[in-house]
Amino acid sequence: MLELRHLQHLPRSISPPRKDHWIRSPAFIFTRLASTSRKQHRLPASYYRGGTSRAVIFRQQDLPTSRRDWDPIFCGVIGSPDPNGRQLDGLGGGISSLSKVCVVGPSTHPEADVDYTFAAIGVKDNDVDYSSNCGNMTSAIGPFAVDTGLVDAPDGKMTVRIHNTNTGKIIHAAFPVEGGEAVAHGDFSIDGVAGTGGRIELAFVDPAGSVTGRLLPTGNITDTVDGVTVTCIDAGNPAVFVQASDVEVDGSILPDAVDAHPTLLAKLDSIRRKAAVKMGISQDEASTPGSIPKIAMISRSKAHKLLSGDTMDGNAIDIVIRALSVGQPHRAVPITVALATAAAANIKGSVVHANVSAQLVDPHGITLGHSSGKISSERQEG
Repeated sequence: MLELRHLQHLPRSISPPRKDHWIRSPAFIFTRLASTSRKQHRLPASYYRGGTSRAVIFRQQDLPTSRRDWDPIFCGVIGSPDPNGRQLDGLGGGISSLSKVCVVGPSTHPEADVDYTFAAIGVKDNDVDYSSNCGNMTSAIGPFAVDTGLVDAPDGKMTVRIHNTNTGKIIHAAFPVEGGEAVAHGDFSIDGVAGTGGRIELAFVDPAGSVTGRLLPTGNITDTVDGVTVTCIDAGNPAVFVQASDVEVDGSILPDAVDAHPTLLAKLDSIRRKAAVKMGISQDEASTPGSIPKIAMISRSKAHKLLSGDTMDGNAIDIVIRALSVGQPHRAVPITVALATAAAANIKGSVVHANVSAQLVDPHGITLGHSSGKISSERQEG
């Protein structure tokens, strides 16, 4: 069994966390302003950061029974669609990593404690995408389950077994508990997030074939798409890796420069959509989901500038990665892309393997340099 591990931390809290947090859907608030004859609608929900992402989390029992009724609620709460790309009328942050919703409920899987469903919400449109998992937000699901009483939590270190319904995969989240709540304070830090918090260990159990059922969905270690050599892999989420030089950019390019490039985003999206067809994710390019496959540019480790203005030491990382998420350059790296990178790094002949340092910084896993710093992905056999 393949198991991939990651470390995250909980945010510091100014006051003790409450068991329930009530939010109002901006869409319903707007309705009330437009017509005083309609009342506001309220739903209990929580607002959590998970890794380098943030999301509104609902208990499944508090949502309508029919999933068809979820989408307008999610869009209203997040503030989508917003043609200005700011989501000011909701709790989103105008970028894909801050435009997310999670739903947590009792487990339907014999090897899990809770079910967790992830939804990526469009910023400028009302697309609600359930086709993938969010690795960063997965780190918040265990603490949420404890804080809201979905699982019993004795003091000490505990593990919550999470069934991600998007992929059917199991993730184990281990973290400290005190007084019936996840410990939010601590000295653990992750790059891309200010401050420190309690440490969370994530173990993705057997992550291969999350959507396609195969580690190498095309059956090949490399394929050629739009004249570019790519590696298509499915571990955590389906992902497509390209060498940065093959799309004519420096591998240490920062997100703002990616956005400003006249052709790069369109070129990468074209590769991503064509690869999705090869991977069996979609029947044609037009029907390819926005959230999968992910696509990332890979290059050899070297010293480079970070978003903070600091310089990353090239000797402190094994590879440089620049990932896109829902068409936008990620300011760190999606956890599921880090998982896929770790898996691809072990496949000789892959685009990732060809760019990994011969001598790893940590012999237990691969250390990725991203726009905000670095992250390690540990691979274990068991």
